[in-house]
Amino acid sequence: MSLQDAQGNSFEPNLIYRGFTASPLQGQPQGLAVYVDGARFNQPFGETVHFDLLPSAAIDHADLFDASAIYGLNALGGALAIQTKTGRSAPGVFASVSTTDRGNREAVLERGWSKGHESAYFALQANDDQGWRRHSPSTVIGAFGDLGWDSDRAGIHVKADISDADLTGNGTTPVELLQADYKAVFTRPDETRDDYFRLSLHPWVKLGSHDRFEATLYAQRYTQDASNGDLADIAACEQSPALLCLQSGGTEGLLIDVAGSPVSTRSATFYGLLNRSRTRTDSAGILSQFVDRRPFPSGENVLTIGFSYDAGRTHFDSDSELGSISANREVLGLGPIIAQPDGSIAPVSLVADSINVGLFASDRLPLARGLVAELGLRWNRGDIDLHDQLGDALSGNHDFRRLNPGVQLNWRVFSGTDLRAGVNQTSRSPSPAELTCANANDPCSFTNFFISDPPLKQVVTTSYELGGQAKLGPFKWIATVYRSDNANDIQFVASQVRGRAFFRNVGSTRRQGIEATLSWKSGPWDIRGGYALTEATFRQSLLLNSPDNPAADANGQIMVEPGDRLPGVPRHRALLSVDYKRRNWGAGGDLQAASGQPFFGDEANVDRATNSYVIANLRGSVRVLGQLQLFGEVKNLFDRRYATYGAYSATSQIPIMEAPGASDPRSLTPGAPRTFLLGMKWQP
Repeated sequence: MSLQDAQGNSFEPNLIYRGFTASPLQGQPQGLAVYVDGARFNQPFGETVHFDLLPSAAIDHADLFDASAIYGLNALGGALAIQTKTGRSAPGVFASVSTTDRGNREAVLERGWSKGHESAYFALQANDDQGWRRHSPSTVIGAFGDLGWDSDRAGIHVKADISDADLTGNGTTPVELLQADYKAVFTRPDETRDDYFRLSLHPWVKLGSHDRFEATLYAQRYTQDASNGDLADIAACEQSPALLCLQSGGTEGLLIDVAGSPVSTRSATFYGLLNRSRTRTDSAGILSQFVDRRPFPSGENVLTIGFSYDAGRTHFDSDSELGSISANREVLGLGPIIAQPDGSIAPVSLVADSINVGLFASDRLPLARGLVAELGLRWNRGDIDLHDQLGDALSGNHDFRRLNPGVQLNWRVFSGTDLRAGVNQTSRSPSPAELTCANANDPCSFTNFFISDPPLKQVVTTSYELGGQAKLGPFKWIATVYRSDNANDIQFVASQVRGRAFFRNVGSTRRQGIEATLSWKSGPWDIRGGYALTEATFRQSLLLNSPDNPAADANGQIMVEPGDRLPGVPRHRALLSVDYKRRNWGAGGDLQAASGQPFFGDEANVDRATNSYVIANLRGSVRVLGQLQLFGEVKNLFDRRYATYGAYSATSQIPIMEAPGASDPRSLTPGAPRTFLLGMKWQP
């Protein structure tokens, strides 16, 4: 796995695995399923994943699974299953405080307790981050609790998760501005407020010596308020200089407000848009499964039969206010709310209802001594109803169904050495957010605006995998070769209206590659190395809009050919990690390397990619008194300038004081410079 910093906010990264993404951004195709304690964590409206909604202190462990039919929607590349702590798994008191020289402060308090059948756990985590970039503060406060009762035959846990986050994600900055001021941001504000509450119930019971029933029931509310200042192709009309016009595809049309009147010019040199949106989602669901474990002549057979039901209702509202762009590129509202007759920029009010039902079965079947078949089958049904509150352009009903099979063979060649081979089908239906922004003539902004409702096809992925692992003394290796072919893949592509885009099926895409890790552990030493080759490519020709790409034609378009690489996915990644631990102290470090990746907007690979990078990190801890420890980190030791995300910006549309004459449209989200962290913790 790797993290990609698309927003410029460390609390909400993109998580990438084998070229598939779990992201908080609506414009990213969601290709990973995430579960927390058995409950689906992808938010229903856009299938987005917001890691700021779960306090990291409460995580006990996380398991990453390769693509499998049984993990449901969005598990195209795999599934991430997160298990939280309980009073039994995390007993005692844990407390820590830390600070960095960049103004990031964190405090964590945990308490776990168990006695007899009862247990309890509570965690409180607070982060105050001033942000190393300008105008980039963020605050995240989260609380998590678990109350449990477990006997030998049955048990039940009640869990609660509460989170409040004020996030600033200033995104990409033009490369020439970064050269003049590495801390600079391009346009602002880019602010998001997340509020989240989830309550879940986790009963289980043994039905006999071989059988067990377990379930997860949850209900949650997620609210997001966003405000984003962006550039726009708005200027005085050539024919009527007293009025404003919107430039689109080389033509101009009058700018119209919500009253249906043309918008007159204001006392502004450059115009932009202040895009605001509010999303409130109420959702609930259940995952239940029956597990039967019993001995067969050649080993233990594990049969699982399950049912899932997830339902959500989302209220989404948005508008775009005309704004002026100040000298430091802040967008200040001027009052008029824009409502173009063609819908390219217009207020939106939408109610989206979604219901997803799944039936699944898996069997870990021992065929012979050392040979096991993992069989999986899942049937999904998704119903999405869209209700436009301002008309009927967004209204529509959509029904998606799919039966996905899978099989994998695991062969224990001899003790400590295993081989595996498998093929699985997975799928995802278009999300409500994608269905409401799927028309090239009625695009939406990059900040979650939705305009039109033509149908999209569901994505179906067929994955092939061959791998093995072995352990020999202190050495352990794991190697995998894989290929995942997507049919009817969905991508977020640019429109001819600046700052707007739309979702569309782009036909076939492929992710294939090699993963290899080697570790050596002996005494106090723990050394790990890993390498991943990922080829993520388009498999058919496409003509896409990319108006800011310097290689685009006169119509602002680029031609994508089979074999062109998908943006945002580095071809090569490598990691080397070394740790040395004694009883009262420890030290370690790692090297992380990645090759360049195509810019978003350069799907044709006609421009140069982002730069490759290698960064080094150091860490250490020492016990100073009883259970009190001091710890520290140095991130990006050699203060390298690097980026994990690149796109295009209309750099030449407004003057940049820090970089006069800047015209390079390439734009990067810069990686954090060298950062020192120091803290102390009380740990049993």
